Amino acid sequence: MIDEINQKPSTKNQKRFMRLSGLEPLILNENSNFINVGERTNVAGSRKFLRLIKEERFDEALDVARHQVDGGAQIIDINFDDGLIDGKQAMVRFLNLIAAEPDICRVPIMIDSSKWEIIEAGLKVVQGKCIVNSISLKEGEEKFIWEAKQIKRYGAAVIVMAFDENGQADNYERRLEIAKRSYDILVNVVHFASEDIIFDLNIFPVATGMDEHKKNAIDFIEATRWVRQNLPNVSVSGGVSNVSFSFRGNDGVREAMHSVFLYHAIQAGMNIGIVNPALLEIYDDISKDLLERVEDVILDRREDATERLLDFAETVKGSKVEKGLDLSWRENSLQDRITHALVKGIDAFIIEDVEIARQEAEKTIEVIEGHLMIGMNVVGDLFGAGKMFLPQVVKSARVMKKAVGYLNPFIEAEKGDKQEPVGKILMATVKGDVHDIGKNIVSVVLACNNYEIIDLGVMVPPEKIIQMAISERVDAIGLSGLITPSLDEMVYLAKEMQRQNFVLPLLIGGATTSKAHTAVKIDTQYKNAVVHVNDASRAVTVVGDLLNKKTSHLYTAKLKKDYDEFRTKFLKRGKEKSYVSIKEARRRKYKIDWNTSEIVKPKEVGIQILEQLSLKELVPFIDWSPFFRSWDLHGKFPNILTDEVVGEQATIMFDEAQAMIKEIIAKQLLKPKAIFGLFEANTINDDDISVTKKGKQIAVFRTLRQQLKKREGIPNIALSDFIAPKETNKTDYMGVFCVAIFGAQELADSYRAKEDDYNGIMAQAIADRFAEAMAEYLHKQIRIKHWGYDADEGLTNDDLIKETYKGIRPAPGYPACPDHLEKETIWELLDVENQIGVKLTESMAMWPAAAVSGYYFANKEAKYFGLGKITDDQVTDYSERKGITKQKARKWLHPSLAEE
Repeated sequence: MIDEINQKPSTKNQKRFMRLSGLEPLILNENSNFINVGERTNVAGSRKFLRLIKEERFDEALDVARHQVDGGAQIIDINFDDGLIDGKQAMVRFLNLIAAEPDICRVPIMIDSSKWEIIEAGLKVVQGKCIVNSISLKEGEEKFIWEAKQIKRYGAAVIVMAFDENGQADNYERRLEIAKRSYDILVNVVHFASEDIIFDLNIFPVATGMDEHKKNAIDFIEATRWVRQNLPNVSVSGGVSNVSFSFRGNDGVREAMHSVFLYHAIQAGMNIGIVNPALLEIYDDISKDLLERVEDVILDRREDATERLLDFAETVKGSKVEKGLDLSWRENSLQDRITHALVKGIDAFIIEDVEIARQEAEKTIEVIEGHLMIGMNVVGDLFGAGKMFLPQVVKSARVMKKAVGYLNPFIEAEKGDKQEPVGKILMATVKGDVHDIGKNIVSVVLACNNYEIIDLGVMVPPEKIIQMAISERVDAIGLSGLITPSLDEMVYLAKEMQRQNFVLPLLIGGATTSKAHTAVKIDTQYKNAVVHVNDASRAVTVVGDLLNKKTSHLYTAKLKKDYDEFRTKFLKRGKEKSYVSIKEARRRKYKIDWNTSEIVKPKEVGIQILEQLSLKELVPFIDWSPFFRSWDLHGKFPNILTDEVVGEQATIMFDEAQAMIKEIIAKQLLKPKAIFGLFEANTINDDDISVTKKGKQIAVFRTLRQQLKKREGIPNIALSDFIAPKETNKTDYMGVFCVAIFGAQELADSYRAKEDDYNGIMAQAIADRFAEAMAEYLHKQIRIKHWGYDADEGLTNDDLIKETYKGIRPAPGYPACPDHLEKETIWELLDVENQIGVKLTESMAMWPAAAVSGYYFANKEAKYFGLGKITDDQVTDYSERKGITKQKARKWLHPSLAEE
């Protein structure tokens, strides 16, 4: 391969230089310095710019562009790729506005979009000679050639991504292969001016802890050197910040990494790039110790380079590198030191400081009620003002627990003095449910605010909740649940509390809960306060208002009035929609032409168990956005890491998650297991799927059908529509699966035993991400290998997250199939519990909690959908098909679906 690549393409070896222009020319020759591209006029690169464009404040958005130029950007990248923006209209409008601003339009423009219509709209109005960002061979040569010809016709330069039909170039050889092939096509087929070609050779992170990433930087540098030497006249560009991705949150190390990377990449021939000047250190000013370690990583000079840099980075985190570890706060007063430790989550010195405070106090309890609570009040104020985020508060709690744990023996020795809590809260995940990450976060946040928490854990029966609430004389009860049946448990508990004349406030939370369900189903069953708490950040305020003896009655009355008004509007809104009968819905079903539709027989029919999976294989499939949402940090990954509000905290959390993942993999602390089966199947009776083996029925899956009245021609879909009906006499196929991560509870408990709730919650959140990643990984293996209906698939992880693959994997309990009872059929068909040890609770929750189960449908027309509300005739029909009572059918369907 390398020998083939080293054959130079046929072109006249005449030195020519790229010439760009706004109002002023920009010529890239051998005397040109590195050209910096400003990216703050990119909606993905600046949250402020995105907000201004969404609000159509284009005049203010111009100031962002002006600031880029004033700050030294020699080219500005303009991108409007966002689902809520009309990109084409915005591009034309913004470029026209720039054209009237001489101080901005004097520099060349980079028109950046993944959509050709937006690029072309920009090319039609842009002033001067611009750059198009970008084209690639991702969708084959035909489209690549066509786009290149259009760009040539408009007289623009072009960025070519190192990407082809097989994916991104992620090593030295692939970079060379794609660059040479792209160059040959552009120069010899399209006759594109070679000096107008810019290669983006993919800058990837280093020092991630994964061996395959060790050469990411040096491969880019050496590929740059080869491209500049062997592909005449071209330029090389890249986004430099990517290289330090694993050190987000540690600006000192990042500055050094960018400088070292650029120093070597520029020497190799990189002449254009996106660099944030604020995150760039002068190469000669980098401390000798850090420089050595960074260069070891960038140039892959030694096996332990990553470990050495990680260790060194911990000593300089949060301070300028050359100044070493910043301990200046240790020179402050005792109270300031304790407050600083609590706010920053630093536990290294807390025992030392509270011991000094203890010796100065008359009684040990005064240290908690004084020094520590003063610090925690600052934490509470910052959190309430939005200046601290949940992960930071949980870290503060870790410091507080460590301090209180040290002081407790002294308190007990002093005649049983005890700090009085401001309230006692009972927390429980309801019967049959095993999910408790959100509950644990709320518990920690309340504990930080001096509430005593009685946490009953998961799968707690209502009798125990009632009994403990009475015996412990609690002030409020908090209920949590994730799966649909948990909602029914909450309704039952509210009824029981009313029957027993409770007056305690009832707090409702969890992923499946909502204000609508709370108002319609729970609040009506309990005459006292019921409140839905949709995130942990509200918990302290809500509980404070509920327990305030002077004003709680007013707050409760306001809650009741609010829920009553909400309930009235909600029920009225539901009646405004029209629904068709189940018979009519089936007439309007989604129709596939089974005479022409391709049915692919799986390469491996039957059941398979996977117990030798490596967690390392799953890391690339992780979708990080839900990880941040579980901590109330909202934003899409990776943009959340540069978010102006939560970016710094998200970055710190991401780095800490990476460190924990590294330890989990190295010590094999979590164990992945999976089972799946691929079977012959046909639809029977419109809405049922019959699974057969050698012509004998071995299982039946019952599906539900949309009933919302739609305009003629728009189908009412059920999952059964994606399987060939039995009357077609065609054998179709479907799959079922279950994946799980074992060991998460034990790992979390080991952290909590050390008073470390933060890492306990982190371990559970990571296990959840691994479970979802394993489901994604296995689905890909099904598509390309075991079933093989899309063997040539070439999707990135972003594509997988966007669900752009062929086929679907819906799961019982989710929008297309909300009946959790269908899990029983999966468990029986695969013998899940005996084969891999995943159990179903009485409410059909999976244990361990980090587990995913569902179906595989392969038809290219299969798609995800939401069932929506169904009517009484389908509930009756469904209960008869399943052989259960109508009341039981209602229990297992989401309460918002089935009309009473």
